[in-house]
Amino acid sequence: MPRLYDEDEARRPILQQDTDSEEPTAGSRILRQSDDDELSQGRSGCGTSACCNPSSALHRFMALILMCLVGFGSYFCYDNPGALQDKFKSDLDLTTSQFVWLYSIYSWPNVILCFIGGFLIDRVFGIRLGTIIYMFILLIGQLIFATGGMINQFWLMILGRFLFGIGAESLAVAQNNYAVLWFKGKELNMVFGLQLSFARVGSTVNFLVMVPVYNYVRSIGYEGHQCMGVVLLIATLTCVMSMLCALVLGWMDKRAAKILRRNDNPPNGEVAKLSDISTFKITFWMVTIICVAYYVAIFPFIALGKVFFMRKFGFSPEDANTVNSIVYIVAGVASPIFGLIVDRTGRNVLWVFLSIVVTMFAHGLLAFTFYNPYIAMVTMGMAYSMLASSLWPLVALIVPEYQLGTAYGICQSVQNLGLAVISMFSGLIVDQGGYFMLEIFFIGWLVVSLIATIVIWLYNSSNNGVLNMSPAERDLLASKTLIEDANSTLAGVQPVSSEGSLNADLQPEEQPTVESESIRNRFVSRVLDGPGHSDSEPLIQ
Repeated sequence: MPRLYDEDEARRPILQQDTDSEEPTAGSRILRQSDDDELSQGRSGCGTSACCNPSSALHRFMALILMCLVGFGSYFCYDNPGALQDKFKSDLDLTTSQFVWLYSIYSWPNVILCFIGGFLIDRVFGIRLGTIIYMFILLIGQLIFATGGMINQFWLMILGRFLFGIGAESLAVAQNNYAVLWFKGKELNMVFGLQLSFARVGSTVNFLVMVPVYNYVRSIGYEGHQCMGVVLLIATLTCVMSMLCALVLGWMDKRAAKILRRNDNPPNGEVAKLSDISTFKITFWMVTIICVAYYVAIFPFIALGKVFFMRKFGFSPEDANTVNSIVYIVAGVASPIFGLIVDRTGRNVLWVFLSIVVTMFAHGLLAFTFYNPYIAMVTMGMAYSMLASSLWPLVALIVPEYQLGTAYGICQSVQNLGLAVISMFSGLIVDQGGYFMLEIFFIGWLVVSLIATIVIWLYNSSNNGVLNMSPAERDLLASKTLIEDANSTLAGVQPVSSEGSLNADLQPEEQPTVESESIRNRFVSRVLDGPGHSDSEPLIQ
């Protein structure tokens, strides 16, 4: 499961708050008028308290806790095999190649389903029913996986992981939709950071508790594959908890929609089409390559890392799990911090470049030295957080807003394909060449991601360079471009957009008008990925 998010990551569009401008657009006027109407409605009983009022910050915070818990079971159970790698191989008599199938089979269905999972939520199920359905599929998959372990049927375990993957990745899409629905224009960026951190908490807790749980189950009389099956059934309880949270969150959302008279229908505007793919720039495809080449050096390594630390550094299973989980622990703390730093400094391409170089250094320490592996894993965790905070916003700077769903779907699908294939190759490399060759393999993929980053840097530098600008520089370029286009419109000349310019992705019907504030608001929401711009002064005097 590609945990990007953060990728992961990640897997999340960068949405600009709509509260920055003094003069809102027509669409925002409608929304704000609706909000005023909602808040002016009379309420009685529990509805008058902050915890029951859907428009209050406390109520939204309660919903945020449930959103995070909905994904907890998914992240916890995803890495169950990684936390018990040696036990899986001994109790179930698996080779390393068979073991990595438990991860690669998870990714295969999502090569396609990342395209259609969001579509089913938007057009068929709706967010509430869709979340519950995907959570149910995930729960059934984990139950089948545990049953396969109980009766020592590897094919049944593979089937369970396949179903688990179908539910888990689509559930992540539903979580993102809930976050946008409840927090757009408010605390959305903070919410995405907290969700990513909480996802790392689920993975970390798994690595810390699964070995003690296994030892306890073994101490009460279970042996071999039966012991493994019972342990996996116990882990399934986290999915049951997440299902209950999904049900409560669905009830809260339905209640909020009714009380606030919320209109969940999509607004009129551009519609993304599959043919849009042909219009994507080379920089987008290089970002997609980085998504694959970088993350295959992270997630498959963590999946196979426990035995590596036991063999090379002589760690106990518990200590090996602890050091193997350091990347997730660091990411849980560092991701929001690096997100804030990148928001303030910009220079996304530079941050991506540094992240890859630092990750190569960390893998080099593990491959060629016997230094304390905590140093390399903490370094890798910092680099992983840095990349997740700087890479994914690049998509929002390259691709027009109405195409972001398609763009992120392509990134996720290609990434899942890469993870599925590379996971299988990783198992074969360990079986035939050992862990040193595996590290060389991962460093080779990081070199590929570094080359793709250099291509982005060169291509971007030959154009306007917006991808590696600071927020202030992006704001200045956006203002300059808007003034030129608006003046061209006033003069009766259709604005001409050069490739790589900030308004290169605007369609003819979206070209600037004489209403300078409206133009600026629409444009800034498309191209800027962070604070640092001012909407207080008109662009055309």
